Amino acid sequence: MTHGHQRWIGVDIGGTKVAAAVITSAGEVIESVRAETPAAGRAAVLDTTAALIDKLRAEHAVSGIGVGSPGIVDRASGRVVFASDILPGWNGAEVREELEAHTGLPVTVDNDVRVMAHGENMIGAGHGRTSVLFVSIGTGIGGALSIDGRLRHGAHGTAGELAHLLVPVTGAIGCGCGRKDHLEAVASGPAMAAEYASRAGVPVQPLQRVVALMHSGDPIARAVISDAGELLGRVLAGVATAFDPEVIVIGGGAAQIGADLLSPLVSAFRVEAMPPVADTAILPARLGTDAPLVGAGLLAAATRTEVSR
Repeated sequence: MTHGHQRWIGVDIGGTKVAAAVITSAGEVIESVRAETPAAGRAAVLDTTAALIDKLRAEHAVSGIGVGSPGIVDRASGRVVFASDILPGWNGAEVREELEAHTGLPVTVDNDVRVMAHGENMIGAGHGRTSVLFVSIGTGIGGALSIDGRLRHGAHGTAGELAHLLVPVTGAIGCGCGRKDHLEAVASGPAMAAEYASRAGVPVQPLQRVVALMHSGDPIARAVISDAGELLGRVLAGVATAFDPEVIVIGGGAAQIGADLLSPLVSAFRVEAMPPVADTAILPARLGTDAPLVGAGLLAAATRTEVSR
């Protein structure tokens, strides 16, 4: 198989689902499969991941595997050194070791949001930029920092992390670490859904339902989503002042809400950030919900290329 025709498997391990896809070296998705994330602990999650990989390998020859994992990941060993309760029992998961032993293929593991950011750097909104702050708004809040197209991990693997930044409000639910005064407790998808339930006095519903209510004219739903966007913009103004990225790229499942979330985010950013940081470009991610799979596959390809040099 020549390099131009190589294929890779990209894996996205999340709190609600595990997904895997065959990815070309150009970032094209050939086939994807998914399963619900089991609640029985890390061994069950890794077994589910291995089963999805086996299913794809039965139909496709691949050169390696890239995995996006929740938590802080030691890139050298592919081990999860810290994970919040978004994926219970995930602390200490030996993702690379277990999957390499099962498949016999090289496995590259990184934090899930960094994997998404890598995809955007290679073929998405961050391509060609000198520095990018990638922000993921989904089940949690994630971030990643890239300089000259390369992900930065920092001394402890937390560079770009945004979930646990302190905010001046109290969320309706806890952050993945349990605290209610962190950004994730206020502006993640589940946080917005819980905040709507609290304000409206109704049971918690999926975020998609809250968005539908907003579009049907529900003022509480609109206020909840607008408030979350505004808070995100204020927080990002501070982060951008500290790191001064060329662009900020916004992605993740909840970011698919679109302008109703992103417009108040951008407006608050422009007001709160000091000049000239206030003029920083804020762009939507281009890869959509395929971003973690594409990014994981391309990360595996990049790692294989570096090793072969």
